[in-house]
Amino acid sequence: MAKKSDKKSQSSNDNPKIRTPIVCVLGHVDHGKTSLLDRIRGSSVVSGEAGAITQHIGATVVPIETIMAMGGVNKNLKVNIPGLLFIDTPGHHSFTTLRARGGALADLAIVVVDITDGFKPQTIEALQILRGCKTPFVMAATKIDRISGWRSFPEETFLSSFGKQNQRVIDLVEKKTYEIVGSLAEHGFSSERFDRVDDFARTLAIVPLSAHTGEGIADLLMVLIGLAQRYMEGALALAVDGPGSGTVLEVKEEKGLGATIDVILFDGTISVGDEIAVASSTGVITTKVRSLLQPRPLKEILIEDRFSRAKSVVAAAGVKVSAPGLDQVIAGSPVKVIAGNEREVRESIEREMTEINVTLSPEGLIIKADTIGALEALCKELTSAEIPVMRAEVGPVTRHDVIEAETIKTPYYRSIIAFNTQILPDAQDLLNEPIYAEMVELFKGNVIYHVLESYLEWRDELKRNLDQKRFEQIIFPAKMVVLPDCVFRQNNPAVVGVRILSGKLRNGVNLIRKDGKKVGQLKTIQLRKENIQEAKAGDEVAISIDGATVGRQFDVNDELLVNIPERHVKVLEAEMLSHLTGDAREVLDEFTRLFRKENPFWGK
Repeated sequence: MAKKSDKKSQSSNDNPKIRTPIVCVLGHVDHGKTSLLDRIRGSSVVSGEAGAITQHIGATVVPIETIMAMGGVNKNLKVNIPGLLFIDTPGHHSFTTLRARGGALADLAIVVVDITDGFKPQTIEALQILRGCKTPFVMAATKIDRISGWRSFPEETFLSSFGKQNQRVIDLVEKKTYEIVGSLAEHGFSSERFDRVDDFARTLAIVPLSAHTGEGIADLLMVLIGLAQRYMEGALALAVDGPGSGTVLEVKEEKGLGATIDVILFDGTISVGDEIAVASSTGVITTKVRSLLQPRPLKEILIEDRFSRAKSVVAAAGVKVSAPGLDQVIAGSPVKVIAGNEREVRESIEREMTEINVTLSPEGLIIKADTIGALEALCKELTSAEIPVMRAEVGPVTRHDVIEAETIKTPYYRSIIAFNTQILPDAQDLLNEPIYAEMVELFKGNVIYHVLESYLEWRDELKRNLDQKRFEQIIFPAKMVVLPDCVFRQNNPAVVGVRILSGKLRNGVNLIRKDGKKVGQLKTIQLRKENIQEAKAGDEVAISIDGATVGRQFDVNDELLVNIPERHVKVLEAEMLSHLTGDAREVLDEFTRLFRKENPFWGK
């Protein structure tokens, strides 16, 4: 790598060690990600032919000469990067799919937020993903032309247009910008409008702009270039003359070519005839590059063959690779040119595919995703929500996943989360069978926030139902006194009137005296000659007791306690004290003291 002083004195094209930064666009579905990418391409074309933009597979390269020719750009700025490569597939999916060196492949990101609409679930999800990947990013506050009263000045910088607005519009833009600052602060980010930022490493830059009119686009590009130059020179210093390394963005069937892979090449060179290694569902495979394809320039798009063939492609770029045996390749997997030791290359790919950055637990959910990056992003969110993951794998949901989920001990972990991946037919058939339909819950979607929310709602409801059923089975403490002149039957069974002094009395419990001696089993409770299931403190009821005779096992004016099994005492004291009334807790203390005279650890 050249010394820093050399870089500043050279044009970027003379320094082959500095590659083009890769930029991904994230944000809410309706906030203008695609419009922004289209405008960047359009503005670049409009700005002149200084460095014609290049359409790549899955990416667009905007050369630095083209950016510098745009209106409003500081022409005196010394730039030492070749340009910017924008990933064309906007959104979280492309961001999490693109991985390199164990992290996100994108060097920089733009988070798009509608300045008139504010933060949405996908905006928040984008921030969480970027924080997890530690990727530098810029907030693009789009649609300033939609602010009431805004006067548009196409292609101008934000500050130029902003200075020509009336005071009411200026105040409204300031208000909306600081609402975004406040939302970012809630998520732990310090931010400010880009022209007020002193330290871009500590403060997130917000660039107000319009994809519709082009206002502020030049500012956004300059902030991205500034970030790349100031903080990322080390990450961009990769040799382009070595064997190519990239990431598979997508696997596609192309007419006349069969299965092809769209690759983002981030390092080195790939050429026709090169042997490459790539991960597939059956393991790492090797194959020979048959052809490299890139889109024709826009003016030639009407030609039936929409691709032009290249002999070799240099990083950073997007390229379609045609080679035998690519149909089982996994999106998001690394692809490497084999230039030396094939075994080493295969092993490095295997490591990248297996070294998923997730923490697994002995018991937890099963999660499946279409790419490793998506799997890691999902796991990060589950971990932050304190939801354990037992198994995390790339690929579709299989029959084996359903069978394994059914065996999980804890009911609310008997779940499979399928993120952006398919459910195989035999797995779906199994999920439709009554036993599995009742036992295993499937959550699927392509927005982490929504999938996680659906799971949490289901889990919390299930926990409430399970707790309710469990509480119904637990024997609760209660104390009563046998009322005088209320012996209705001496025995077989004994029927007497009692007043509930404290706690809650239910059918089917065993009764003891205060000295611990057994009385019998309570069979029925009657209030005003009607059978009831339980009686509370203050109620006067008639009870029937099997196995007891009045005058022998107990007598009038005796106080009787419910006999609580030791395992129920453990549950009551460990988990349910907050559900007991104050008088019920007093009875529980009285009852446990009785048994802990002889064994201090009884019920603990």
